[in-house]
Amino acid sequence: MNNLQKVPKINYQKKLDDLIKKLNGEVKSVLLHSCCAPCSSYCVEYLSAYFDIMVLFYNPNIYPRDEYLRRVEEQKEFLSKMQSTNKLGFIEGDYETSTFYKHSSSRAVEREGDKGCQNCYEFRLQRAAMVAKELGYDYFATTLSISPHKNSQDINRIGEAVADKVGVMHLPSDFKKKNVAANKDAKIIVTGCSENCRHRQVQILR
Repeated sequence: MNNLQKVPKINYQKKLDDLIKKLNGEVKSVLLHSCCAPCSSYCVEYLSAYFDIMVLFYNPNIYPRDEYLRRVEEQKEFLSKMQSTNKLGFIEGDYETSTFYKHSSSRAVEREGDKGCQNCYEFRLQRAAMVAKELGYDYFATTLSISPHKNSQDINRIGEAVADKVGVMHLPSDFKKKNVAANKDAKIIVTGCSENCRHRQVQILR
């Protein structure tokens, strides 16, 4: 008989909502890693009502370079049109593909959310945490949890581990729980994920 018990799922969006309530109007700062402009739209809109936000576009997993540059410009254009209650800025991370390949070369992706994907999440979240600490932000976070195809439990678990390692607070979230309407309309398209990833699908929220 298998006596192992399943670990109960954590409602990370409720944790974020509870944290916001405890702030009681105090505006903290968050370094928000963005995977792409469409995914960041709701996240920025939601968080900007409560936090000063610096959006970090750090995605050396995107391939080829032309696609990466297109997405950077798309992110900049979106943010330039965004009306935010609190401060909103943008940082473009380095397109350090060689470092990314070294980190992920042994874990090719077979399907969305497997160990290869988790390795990629960790790589990008660690950089976000390091930038947040360097620049003095209260928290770091990511837009990744908005995807209905990504496991928010894994993303937040990785974020918490990175926070402990780097020494900066991780902002919990499961943005898909808040953005239900948009997720119902999520569509599958070919992604710009690197050649290391053989599974090449990602949702874009429209």
